[in-house]
Amino acid sequence: MSEERDDVVVLVDENGEEVEFEHLDTIEMNGSEYVVLLPVEMEEEQEEDSDTDEVLILKIEHNEEGEDSFISVEDERELNMVFEEFKVRMEDEFDFSE
Repeated sequence: MSEERDDVVVLVDENGEEVEFEHLDTIEMNGSEYVVLLPVEMEEEQEEDSDTDEVLILKIEHNEEGEDSFISVEDERELNMVFEEFKVRMEDEFDFSE
């Protein structure tokens, strides 16, 4: 029996499969909003191997109906800026080893 969590976001991947992510943070930067997500499956695997933190950063876009869409960020510099901000905000909660 799985527990109900309000910090879980379900996205559909390119194969049409649902993938659960834990919502770690929402960051506003340079007039855009981004979400930082951690795959739930990876979180469960991490209990055995804690060296494999890999987060997903997506840009939030709002349409005319007020609905949000998550868009992949292609620009490496933009991704790095958001990730650096995330690291500063979460340094007490996560161990960011280089």
